[in-house]
Amino acid sequence: MPAKSRAQQKAAGAALAAKRGKQNVSSLKGASKSMYESMSEKELDEMASTKRKGKPEHASKAISKRAK
Repeated sequence: MPAKSRAQQKAAGAALAAKRGKQNVSSLKGASKSMYESMSEKELDEMASTKRKGKPEHASKAISKRAK
């Protein structure tokens, strides 16, 4: 599942680093903490490796609601 925004990609990257033991889990907050707890390493890797070109900094709420 590709990231819909740069912020989502960054959160996935932080969660992935924690899954791999390169970052303390206690340093995670908000979306990255939620992603750490609910997603597999493979899912996080796919989301974090999304190309940034053309992605908005933050996804609008309308986009987020349609994705669900």
